[in-house]
Amino acid sequence: MNRAKPVTGPEYTFRLFISGLTSRSQRAIANLQNICESHLAGRYRIEVIDLDKSPGRAHDEQIIALPTLLKVSPLPPLRVIGDLSRVDKVLRGLDIR
Repeated sequence: MNRAKPVTGPEYTFRLFISGLTSRSQRAIANLQNICESHLAGRYRIEVIDLDKSPGRAHDEQIIALPTLLKVSPLPPLRVIGDLSRVDKVLRGLDIR
């Protein structure tokens, strides 16, 4: 009987703030999904927040540039700004490595 390998380590929760489905926003979404699958498979949740549809969230979360990725958990909360194409910097910025 084959059993799936148990997932170990903390679960990560991310909020990605974008403005519409621009090419930059789409790159950030794809890059985040690739990073999570490569480094956190089975241990992450992603919430994409389009500030065109929910502008009040920018003020609530103190978002000043887009796209912005917020790591909600595990603590401490951390932020990375940009399309997330520089994987090493993203991993260090989110304290994943």
